[in-house]
Amino acid sequence: MNRDLPPGQPFPLGATVLPDGTNFCLFSKNCAAVDLLLYDRPDDAEPARVVALDPERNRTFYYWHVLVPDVGPGQLYGYRVRGPYAPEAGFYFDGDKVLLDPYARLVANTEGYSRLAACRPGRNDAQALKGVVFDPDTYDWEGDQPLRRPFAGTVVYEMHARGFTARPNSGVAAPRRGTYAGLIDKIPYLVDLGVTAVELLPVQQFDSQEPPPPRANYWGYNPVALFAPHRQYSADRSLFGPVNEFRDLVKALHRAGIEVILDVVFNHTAEGDERGPTLSLRGLEHRAYYIPAVGRAGYANHSGCGNTLNGNHSIVRRLIIDCLRYWVKVLHIDGFRFDLASVLARDEAGHPLANPPVLWEIESDPVLSGTKLIAEAWDAGGLYQVGSFVGHRWAEWNGRFRDDVRRFVKGDTGLVGAAAARLTASRDVYPDPDRDPHRTVNFVTCHDGFTLRDLVSYDGKHNDANGEGNRDGADDNHSWNCGVEGPTDDPAVLALRRRQMKNHLAVLLLAEGTPMLLMGDEVARTQGGNNNAYCQDNETTWFDWDAVAGQAELRRFVRELIRLRQRLAVFRSQRPWSETPRPDAPHVTWHGVVPYQPDWGSPSHCLAFMVVPPGDGDRLYVALNAYWEERRFGLPPPGSGRRWRRVVDTTLPSPDDVIDPAGDAPPVADGCYPVGPRSAVVLLAQ
Repeated sequence: MNRDLPPGQPFPLGATVLPDGTNFCLFSKNCAAVDLLLYDRPDDAEPARVVALDPERNRTFYYWHVLVPDVGPGQLYGYRVRGPYAPEAGFYFDGDKVLLDPYARLVANTEGYSRLAACRPGRNDAQALKGVVFDPDTYDWEGDQPLRRPFAGTVVYEMHARGFTARPNSGVAAPRRGTYAGLIDKIPYLVDLGVTAVELLPVQQFDSQEPPPPRANYWGYNPVALFAPHRQYSADRSLFGPVNEFRDLVKALHRAGIEVILDVVFNHTAEGDERGPTLSLRGLEHRAYYIPAVGRAGYANHSGCGNTLNGNHSIVRRLIIDCLRYWVKVLHIDGFRFDLASVLARDEAGHPLANPPVLWEIESDPVLSGTKLIAEAWDAGGLYQVGSFVGHRWAEWNGRFRDDVRRFVKGDTGLVGAAAARLTASRDVYPDPDRDPHRTVNFVTCHDGFTLRDLVSYDGKHNDANGEGNRDGADDNHSWNCGVEGPTDDPAVLALRRRQMKNHLAVLLLAEGTPMLLMGDEVARTQGGNNNAYCQDNETTWFDWDAVAGQAELRRFVRELIRLRQRLAVFRSQRPWSETPRPDAPHVTWHGVVPYQPDWGSPSHCLAFMVVPPGDGDRLYVALNAYWEERRFGLPPPGSGRRWRRVVDTTLPSPDDVIDPAGDAPPVADGCYPVGPRSAVVLLAQ
């Protein structure tokens, strides 16, 4: 029982480097025995050393621990945990399988790993993922800290760490292409575009073998190690390469003034359902980590991915909080977007909770107090909480914004009132008068669904390449192909599509709230109509750098709109726009083709609004015409000593479609402006 070794301590969990060795600590309540396995090489079929833990000496409550002298950073390790195998009772112990430490800071053997070997009976040492002992205090941050910027003024760019530079035309050298280092090379592009935060699709170590080849796990929503940066995204192939290169990326983005938000997955793991592999949590303590199925063996599936993490169990709450703290303290992350966050609002039986402990703990944790918290406030089990998600700090992905703006811009009837609500921070959805209006994250497109170009080019999804008979992906996309399905050479259709893309972008970037752009929408990236490209790690999803020049007009339009937004005080106000004049908030008024007379009727397709900041700032007027014929909008008075100047008109060719208001924005000649068919106009009174 290795009684010559110090027993170690039950805290902290994971592998902790100390002056006299490494303390290993693991949670398992119902197992019978635990072996710590130490390996010399990632693909070793046998451990170099086995440390059998004594249940009397090396166990405190449900924590198994040992201090191993002369073991330090770089040591590869795993666990073998023995106990009952009784799925009907919630026990899935398998003493043959090498288990990954849930607190592993790095993962080795990602090249030799086999998901199939973790599913089959028998040992899998040579093909198992292995943890790496890691000392977080050996990196020079050169004074860097998380930026801690407020949501006000934030423009989010949702992107894929690999897909941004994976194409050969990225200009990134081959070893760095599709890596954290490659993304560093392209930071000047992000700075030029004007975004203030990147939201990275999952970079927690995930299982690249699910789905199996020829498909790929491109999005990364299949985690195996919540603390570890994904090794395959590192150009540095050394043992500590992924974590050092990822920190280089964060530091470089911070130097450029760009925050880093991670898309994190705490709703399920890569172990899948009862037929899946035994990788970690299943073999450690299934009954603690997962929500069980009702009335049978197996798993509740509120995530749509085979299992559901038991987020409000005490040990899982601790795992989540410790993980978030680690990414902030050690890796300097600025915020988190929680995938299917409503899963964390469920109790241990899967029922929704009025006050979920884990969500309140995340919100109130002092280490996380300066971070951005963004919830995808729904799950695959039918729980939809947009507008009712708990807490005082949480921002939400506003799915209502996406759906209503899409429908309004394409010309559906009965949407003028809904469009007005979306433009003003969705106060019908978020009625709290003291709520920060920037806690609605507005978006028209995201990784899940059509790109902006495909939204105006396809009436239906085209997902055949996914190998699921086009049954996957959403059927109701609120898209419109502008008259032709898919690619076309028709100049009239292409012009209409370009204008519709600009209309969507104008609404997104001139709405109250926090805007989020999808990677590549600024250069009309297409996925060929695939609205569920989770398994397409290829040119279907990768950023096309030829389009930076080929779509320079659209990119310029986005860049100038962001600059316009950043210069206007009404978008930096942390007080909601008010329809009643107040000294501390921007004043918004509604208009139709007649000033101060909005048409809220169902047949209406026209809407305009004016926002006046407190004091003597620039006045903003936006007119939206979703009708297929021109409409002349009468203009409200621009204010004493001012005149309206045109800064945006989506019917005009570049560079007249958007003009820097600090330059030669042309004045409007009289008290009205002709707003073309299916177009957006922005006027400024300075």
